[in-house]
Amino acid sequence: MPDIRQFLASVPRGFADLLARELLAAGATDVRERGNAVAFTGSLELAYRICLESWVASRVHLAIARFEAADDASIQAALRGIDWSAHVDPQGTLACEWSGRHPAITNTHYGTLRLKDAICDALRAATGARPDISTSEPGVRVHAHATGMQVTVSIDLAGEGLHRRGWRANAVEAPLRENVAAGILLRAGWPERAAAGAYFVDPMCGSGTFVIEAARMAAGFAANHGRRYFGFLGWRGHDAAAWERVRSAADLRRDQGLAAGRAQAPRIFGRDLDARALKIAGENASYAGVAELLRFERGALVDAAPPVDAAAGLLCTNPPWGLRLGDQSEARAVHAELGRVLRERFAGWEAAILTGDASLGLELGLRAHRVHTVWNGALECRLLRISVAAEAVRDLKPKAGLQIDAALAATTGAQMFGNRIAKNLKQLAAWTRRETVTCYRIYDADMPEYAFAIDLYAAEDGGTRWLVVQEYQAPAQIPEEDVRRRRSEALAGLVATTGIPAAQVHLRTRRRHKRGEQYTRRDERGEFHVVRENALRFRINFVDYLDTGLFLDHRMTRERVRRAAQGARFLNLFAYTGSATVYAAAGGARATTSVDLSATYLAWARENLRLNGFDAGHELVQTDVRAWLQSAKARGELFDLVFCDPPTFSNSKRMEDTFDVQRDHAALIDDCMALLAPDGLLVFSTNAQKFKLDPGLQARYGVTDISAATIPPDFARNAQIHRCFEFCHPQGVASARRDVISLAGRRTSDEQR
Repeated sequence: MPDIRQFLASVPRGFADLLARELLAAGATDVRERGNAVAFTGSLELAYRICLESWVASRVHLAIARFEAADDASIQAALRGIDWSAHVDPQGTLACEWSGRHPAITNTHYGTLRLKDAICDALRAATGARPDISTSEPGVRVHAHATGMQVTVSIDLAGEGLHRRGWRANAVEAPLRENVAAGILLRAGWPERAAAGAYFVDPMCGSGTFVIEAARMAAGFAANHGRRYFGFLGWRGHDAAAWERVRSAADLRRDQGLAAGRAQAPRIFGRDLDARALKIAGENASYAGVAELLRFERGALVDAAPPVDAAAGLLCTNPPWGLRLGDQSEARAVHAELGRVLRERFAGWEAAILTGDASLGLELGLRAHRVHTVWNGALECRLLRISVAAEAVRDLKPKAGLQIDAALAATTGAQMFGNRIAKNLKQLAAWTRRETVTCYRIYDADMPEYAFAIDLYAAEDGGTRWLVVQEYQAPAQIPEEDVRRRRSEALAGLVATTGIPAAQVHLRTRRRHKRGEQYTRRDERGEFHVVRENALRFRINFVDYLDTGLFLDHRMTRERVRRAAQGARFLNLFAYTGSATVYAAAGGARATTSVDLSATYLAWARENLRLNGFDAGHELVQTDVRAWLQSAKARGELFDLVFCDPPTFSNSKRMEDTFDVQRDHAALIDDCMALLAPDGLLVFSTNAQKFKLDPGLQARYGVTDISAATIPPDFARNAQIHRCFEFCHPQGVASARRDVISLAGRRTSDEQR
């Protein structure tokens, strides 16, 4: 009887159901999806099959120990109690990884170090030798994951990500991970289509990822056939006979598939205008063993067409979408051209289009019958599945130069919407007059059928007003005519009620995007205006970026910063356009430092400072915030007041790693507190909707949740718009500075009442 063991296989987000399906087909039992991983039980031979044959798995972990430990010493004792000589060759190489969060180990780098120390100490004590550490193809990779006080220790049987098939000789910019490409092909039903003799086309194939994975899939290859390295090969528990059985069976299927493929003309085609990309694609296909089964050709998207004898097939591609190439206008043009080619030449085909920006899908002019959220590494993407036919043609794009039908103002829907706007304006009127608020939110999806967020801005001279209308993207199942009708009614009612002309209404589609994406340029008109907030002046831009440059929901938070800044050395992290720095300067900060990765936004911050007469004593630093924090700690810098408003997620190419506020906020706050003077105060804010503060922070610092106190009246309908906390050192020396802004908060609340 096989030795049944427990495993956990990780998978790119959005594909766990496909991995579960593979596991069940392979004979795994007790299969359970867990977010971006799937737990299962089975034999070691089955785990080898998953490592070799799974199209979507990222890693496969074999659990070797589970224990509960309350502190670091208990963790070390439990780790050293494992018989590591049964797993690790003391003369070999080792890599370690710690994930999750334990009350005693909240930093993953520290956890990794402690795991490595425990293994090496135990082996040295038992054998007199210890393995060398190697992060590249180690003999054994050990992984430990903490969930509260529970720790699971496992052997990483993959050794490195299974998306590394071993066939990629080179890549062009922004390559698609192989297991993500394969997952998209599975979603699109390619194995079944290929078995039925369907054709495959990628008209923008780049280095050939889709084309090569499609060819290997059609020929019956194991996903990782030809890959020379797996983590289990250097593991002392490795079953060489089981591995040989798995590998031999895969070789036989591959040979049979290649023979069948050679007997017919190629049905898999890749096309690209970039000759260098095609050269790389050809080399990759040779390394992958499928060069005979496919064809690459050079040509522009505008000339793409199906093979002459192909009435149906699958077109699958990953067009540029702005974040990858840094050019939103080019991305829109490419998507529009792709849509035209599909409509005019690929009728009857299925299409699977991967895009990182859901709004670009509207440029295709085709309705997707299914939309999947998937992830390529740290990048959130949308997979649009389209049946190319006349009934799929649509155009939901907001038209250039906002068109509003004044006649619609008399309709029931427009009048109902206008009445709600009038009611909101009346309710906010006394507050805006008393507080001299000229830029504020007047509507936020108050009525579900009219899903908009609407902000009103007034120029500093009061002569011009604008409306920013953000339309929440409608679910795919809502009919096109309903989307258009409701938008038209809302805009007509809005203009009629406010008296603001259509030319000064800026409409955009609002989707769930990664915070940090607001820094992406949308246009390049350079149209800036100046508005006032709490007697301070700020530049705003309605058309060039996803956000205007002034986060209105942080208005009260900025005022708290101003009241606490007297005589302070002020630090603004993820400074964006520097509005908090302007407030600190106005509050009497003796010096300010603003850190952000974007030169564009730091230049904007400098202009905001100059608008308010603050020309000296204000340092602007362009760099990765986390790297700067480490260097500032090394220099021994200290600040009295720190404001940190990080993105929810960021993956800029200029950063060494991705940033996720939920995952990384504890380490970020620890770094901030290392720069905080003994009597200092840190104000931390985030717009992450499901944010939960790490409980370990409350054990280390004085923490006050000021979220409710910083939600202004115009955002009262959305109490989750942001979370905000104050941190001080545990000795409580910061009470004087905290009392200043707490008193200010109470005074503001009293005035509102």
